Amino acid sequence: MTKAPLALLQQFVQVARLGNLSRAAAQANLTVSALSHQMRQLEERLERQLFERGPRGVKLTVEGCSLLEAVGEHVDGIEHALSHYRKRSDETLTLSASPGIMSGWLVPRLPRLIAVHPELELNLQSGSTLVNFEREPVDAALRYGRGEWAGLHSERLFGEWIAPVAAPALVARMADADPKDLSRWPLLGDPNPSSRWKDWFAKVGGTAPHRYVAHFDSFEAQRHAALEGLGVAMGRMVMSKSLIDAGRLTVLGDRYLPVQDAYWLVYPPRSREHPGLQLFREWLLVEADDYCRQMSGFRPDDTAVR
Repeated sequence: MTKAPLALLQQFVQVARLGNLSRAAAQANLTVSALSHQMRQLEERLERQLFERGPRGVKLTVEGCSLLEAVGEHVDGIEHALSHYRKRSDETLTLSASPGIMSGWLVPRLPRLIAVHPELELNLQSGSTLVNFEREPVDAALRYGRGEWAGLHSERLFGEWIAPVAAPALVARMADADPKDLSRWPLLGDPNPSSRWKDWFAKVGGTAPHRYVAHFDSFEAQRHAALEGLGVAMGRMVMSKSLIDAGRLTVLGDRYLPVQDAYWLVYPPRSREHPGLQLFREWLLVEADDYCRQMSGFRPDDTAVR
């Protein structure tokens, strides 16, 4: 067995922790094919299988778990030591966000940011798992929750509202059904473990169905199914409002319910003086205020659902 280069071990730790070659490759500025080749090269050098590869990503083998436990902290120590010697661009901002707020809210507004700050270079990372600021080179994140993230600065941007949404084609097919009586409509199961549909029927009234047309493991997939006319989704307005404004989705009824969770700008103490983040934060707060004014017309109920 030959010695494994440090670079291969660094890439291994990144892939092992993310469990996703695409995200790890993006952070390393490599193609997925190149990174996959490096991981196989490491396995050949160590004469051990480190990953189980499947259609939904990679998973560590027992040997892989042992290697991560043995070298992970050492790689972190080396990265931390070298970080003091790396030159950082003041105009480059690495931002993490969930796919929903990234595509449904942030991206449509980015042309306005670039227009006022053309010098700002954005590195956007979309993923459903929370970024680890201690281990990943990310400056800030947009998160959904209660603002309770220890050791991080959290600034509330705006709240969230939910309402049943459907494609105009489905509304046309269901012309004889009352939009306020959802018991007659095909409903799409909510990805949230504590279903928003239960919250909705408990607050608004009516009877939840015994079964849904389909269940989904992500809000993105559920929203796409709604756009295709498969059924009615419980839409989160941050993801759905632009589609409603464009006529691609229709709100059924006239009720909007607020939820207790909200959207936050989150960043570690090390990012506080980063010039790129300061520019982005200033712009983001203006956009958030404007969005809140738009949403004020919804007149949501006073009691927020969980």
